Amino acid sequence: MNDYKKRILDQVLERRFKTAGAILLEGIKWCGKTTTCEQLSKSAIYMDEPEKRDHNVLMARIRPSEVLDGEPPRLIDEWQIAPVLWDAIRYRVDHGDGRGRFLLTGSAVPANEDEMKHSGTGRFAWVKMRTMSLFESGESSGEVSLGALFDGVDCTGAHPVVSQLPDIAMAICRGGWPAACDLNGDEAFDPAFDYLDAVVKRDISKVDGVSRNEDRARRLMASYARLQGTQATAAVIKADLSANETGTFDDDTVYSYVNALKGIFAVEDMPAWCPNLRCKTPVRTSDTRYFTDPSIATSALRIGPKGLMEDLKTFGFLFEAMAVRDLRVYADAHFGDVRHYHDASGLECDAVVSLRDGRYGLVEVKLGGAQLIEHGAKTLKKLVMRLDTTKVAKPSFLMVLTAVGDCAYTRPEDGVVVCPIGSLKD
Repeated sequence: MNDYKKRILDQVLERRFKTAGAILLEGIKWCGKTTTCEQLSKSAIYMDEPEKRDHNVLMARIRPSEVLDGEPPRLIDEWQIAPVLWDAIRYRVDHGDGRGRFLLTGSAVPANEDEMKHSGTGRFAWVKMRTMSLFESGESSGEVSLGALFDGVDCTGAHPVVSQLPDIAMAICRGGWPAACDLNGDEAFDPAFDYLDAVVKRDISKVDGVSRNEDRARRLMASYARLQGTQATAAVIKADLSANETGTFDDDTVYSYVNALKGIFAVEDMPAWCPNLRCKTPVRTSDTRYFTDPSIATSALRIGPKGLMEDLKTFGFLFEAMAVRDLRVYADAHFGDVRHYHDASGLECDAVVSLRDGRYGLVEVKLGGAQLIEHGAKTLKKLVMRLDTTKVAKPSFLMVLTAVGDCAYTRPEDGVVVCPIGSLKD
């Protein structure tokens, strides 16, 4: 534990200890939930420990005190295998010192939510953990703070740690898995491929007890990877499968597989942002498709850094997926969220970072270069012109987030921030 590297989410958990009786930390497997919680807890039980799993599940049902007793904060790791614990924890929170009592981790939604009789309102805080951002893995200087941008701080002159396309391609394919971030060469890609194998061979069926075909799961995940950053419907996914793979899927099968991937947090689609507009242009409300980590997509497509360098269109989509992951991690530190904008005229904005107090920033994601930066800035300014500022505040900042660039700067002609991803942090 002495070599634990502090995560951005630590500050969120420390704050929630002061306001909630129990914290439910959810997220994709291998993102570091257990290790993070071990730093904050004073006692722990590992529900899925092989030699004790059956005993733990039985005790959760007939004698929950054996599971829950321990010095607080008490970590209950992989709690979802015994969802009956939910109500027992709620009771403990209600009848004791109600704050900072329990930390629950889960890498899948409970298969049997019927055992959870109480909603948990007022007792539980839900927190999501993701794979590591570039700042957490040491590949961003952190000289540009998302929080500072909301406060109007100028970021001109901030230098990135990584700013070359081959390095960005490596970071995409390696992903933000804690087990991979200190690896080099081809071995750095192994955790992502191992994760993909675990999903298609076991986890996609284990999550809800529905048997799913490994080959079909691989093909659907490859299709999902090709559609990163789009608002693809089930029909579009089916069409992509028909064009690129053998075999057929019906709508129900597509939804079944995608929902299972969501259940294990492998997929985290982005909801739409629907502001008040001056014009009557309809805003599309479909979610944008994203894997939780971009390396899941590269593994599903069986593409590495060299392949990305030879296919800049795919590179662009997957860089956007990595940028969205990082923006989500940084926004979480400010209790914010990330959405997208897309209207019927075709105008799109890759990311809208919104905070609880109503402030928001608009972000376009580009690989870099003067032409793409200019295109991104024009898109942002066009969207601002459509906003009805009598009903919605002006954005706190407009930013073009790039893969490459020597330094961050603010354009004097329009105030648009241009920031390499290797300079950004929370």
